[in-house]
Amino acid sequence: MNRFRLIVLSLFFFVFATYVTGKIAYIQIKKGDLYKALAQGLHALPEEKLIERGEILFKNNQPLAINKNWPLAWALPQEIKDVQATAQKLSSILNLEKGFLLDKFSQDKRYVILKNRLTQEETDLLNQYQLDGIHIDTERGRYYPQEALAGQIVGFLGGNGNGQYGLEEYYNQTIYKPEKEIGDSLLLTIDYEIQFMAEKLLTEAQESLKMKSGQIIVIDPNSGKILAMANFPTFNPNQYKESADSGDLDIFQNSLTQKIFEPGSVLKPITMAAALNEEKITPETTYVDTGVVEIGGWPIYNYAQRVYGEIPMTEVLEKSINSGAIFAERQIGDGVFLEYLEKFGFFEKTGIDLNEVFSENKELKKGYEVNFATASFGQGIEMTPIQLVRAYCALANGGKLIRPYIVEKIINNGEIIEEIQPKISDESILSSKASRQITAMLVNVIENGFAKQAKIPGYYIAGKSGTALIPWSSLGESKRGYSDQSWQSFIGWLPAFDPKAVILVKLDQPETNTSEYSAMPIFRKMAEFIVNYSQIPPDYE
Repeated sequence: MNRFRLIVLSLFFFVFATYVTGKIAYIQIKKGDLYKALAQGLHALPEEKLIERGEILFKNNQPLAINKNWPLAWALPQEIKDVQATAQKLSSILNLEKGFLLDKFSQDKRYVILKNRLTQEETDLLNQYQLDGIHIDTERGRYYPQEALAGQIVGFLGGNGNGQYGLEEYYNQTIYKPEKEIGDSLLLTIDYEIQFMAEKLLTEAQESLKMKSGQIIVIDPNSGKILAMANFPTFNPNQYKESADSGDLDIFQNSLTQKIFEPGSVLKPITMAAALNEEKITPETTYVDTGVVEIGGWPIYNYAQRVYGEIPMTEVLEKSINSGAIFAERQIGDGVFLEYLEKFGFFEKTGIDLNEVFSENKELKKGYEVNFATASFGQGIEMTPIQLVRAYCALANGGKLIRPYIVEKIINNGEIIEEIQPKISDESILSSKASRQITAMLVNVIENGFAKQAKIPGYYIAGKSGTALIPWSSLGESKRGYSDQSWQSFIGWLPAFDPKAVILVKLDQPETNTSEYSAMPIFRKMAEFIVNYSQIPPDYE
């Protein structure tokens, strides 16, 4: 009996061993390429290393850039029985050219990638038809759940696995660290709700103003924290290839940090603040406006060639008088004026944690009198919107130059790795007296001047509009002088005497004559939203 059991057990183990050996041989010989691809090949797929990448989150913790699993179609060419029929079928399922697929199948490779980031419909159809040699797997990839919201802020992940544009590029070495299980994540200063509202206002404005592009920035003038940074048009980082294929690469740039413009009359408060600080004028200082200033035979006119007669400096800002800005600049002299432009940061980068450019303003620095005259009211001087915003933060906060920034914390696994601290200059550009004076003058611009549309009942707001003609060179034309197209903007802060936010609205080539009818109403809507959203108490009943 024992001998019989031994024989049965031996036979059983022999059969089992034969089965296992055969199965292993089958796997190694018949399916070897398949399993080798699964075990080795897929780890080398494009974007596989994204599993390491840190996330990017709004201040409110809403996700801006995360990682997720995406369906992927790939092939083992040696398993395909009917190459022509398979290519034909796949062409209709995956919306790919048949010739492209045939080329893939003919490549001397163990496996080939056919298409990544499949739609649900494509995945369902592939599962339904079960084509020989065609397989579905998943890869780890970057995903932007907000789609086009904050597109220029976040940038995107290029095909080479490196961040391109925006935060993805600037912080690439922070959020992708091969030595860590996952890179560090970024918690932004950007408030989701304020960002959403800013982009909504720009989208609505385009419908009525037919502008070419537009930007809004909202910043805390005391710390430099950026609360919103909106661009129009924007793009969907999930579909950046479509934008790139169209040839419109400019859409990836953040116009607030990477594009130069001439600010126009929004620079007049800077000129006025310098003259006030040097005590060469007071808000009550008067001069006689004749409507034109001639320099070297070149006439410089007020807007619409208006003539105001004897008028005080406060009304120069209220009525936005070009000759009044020239008068204030002449009181301090060209050299001192140039020094103040440098103090306000117009000849350097702001230090923002995004890619940025700046203009050296070489033409202005040549020292011609006419250039300083026009620069006093914002023509013939170049800057980025973020440079202008930083200068206005100094006007708002008592004269301190701040560094604007967009990343507040760097975190990993819930642990704070680094908390970014504000950088504020030790020395003040303006005296407390000059700061109070320029603030009061800009309040009068809204209370009594051309900017009454920006007023919000119960609140004192300091602000200024600007309309600047666009040079032909900025429009890509090899001509000297200026076109009839314009940049139109409005910038200000609120509450005027206890500032919580500086807001810039800038529109490029809107179908209006001045910013009074374009940027100013948008500023008011943005300011009104911030007042309500942040529950800022009123200045008066």
